[in-house]
Amino acid sequence: MNQPESAMRGTIAKTRHGLLVAGLCALGACAQFPELDAATDPAVFDRDYPRILPIDGLLTGPEPRATPEVAGSVQARAAALKARAARLGGPVVDARTKARMARGVPG
Repeated sequence: MNQPESAMRGTIAKTRHGLLVAGLCALGACAQFPELDAATDPAVFDRDYPRILPIDGLLTGPEPRATPEVAGSVQARAAALKARAARLGGPVVDARTKARMARGVPG
């Protein structure tokens, strides 16, 4: 068997393999998912949103509703989110791009 013929067979085999993988992926995309709306009690939609309370109020009072571990976890997450927001809070467009935008598109 000469070399071009061998290379062609290899290409055909790779193409068939690729088609098989694509077909299997397509079949996986056709899966039926359970109805999530049917699992929800319809009365939930008639209720008010829960109030957002400060963590300090949940730790004190006649009956604390959060443990110190939960409070620590929530406070750590809040600090991480604030730090992330601070990192994101800068100019969206850098000065060089802003100057280029100000020059406009030549017409």
